[in-house]
Amino acid sequence: GNPAAVSDRYHFKDLQGSHLVGHTRMATESAVTPAHAHPFTAGEDFCLVHNGSLSNPYEIRRKLEHHGIHFETDNDTEAACRFLEWRMQEGDDLEAAIQKGFEALDGFYTFLMGTADKLALVRDAFACKPAVVAETDDYVAIASEFRSLAHLPHINHAHIYEPAPEEMYVWTV
Repeated sequence: GNPAAVSDRYHFKDLQGSHLVGHTRMATESAVTPAHAHPFTAGEDFCLVHNGSLSNPYEIRRKLEHHGIHFETDNDTEAACRFLEWRMQEGDDLEAAIQKGFEALDGFYTFLMGTADKLALVRDAFACKPAVVAETDDYVAIASEFRSLAHLPHINHAHIYEPAPEEMYVWTV
């Protein structure tokens, strides 16, 4: 819908926080239901949205279930989310968890992740799923296409770029 109408409907102006993650994904490997909707969350303050498809989510699930991790859906995004959260529970910081994700998660993807104090973006080695970043002194905005960013305040002064494959982009919020 219209962004202003959505903002009014959900009272965005009244919300407190440092970052917002919104995403629409047409899942191809699981049911399109509210339970499968993004962002996926795990732990106290970790969320992940995903554009792409993992080829090994069931392998990841089996490994994590062996470690006592429980799943609510059969969605590949949940497998990625729970893997990264598990790595952080094991003591990795976000960047180390992402590095292990590059090694363990197979497929084509762009991931956007949020923690209490960080926002991170990564793309797989082939970077076939689109992403564009706009950075200003006031905000970082990430989308799959520039058109989504075109009406943001001061976009004409933003540093706009396409994230490189298998690079971590991490912002402290």
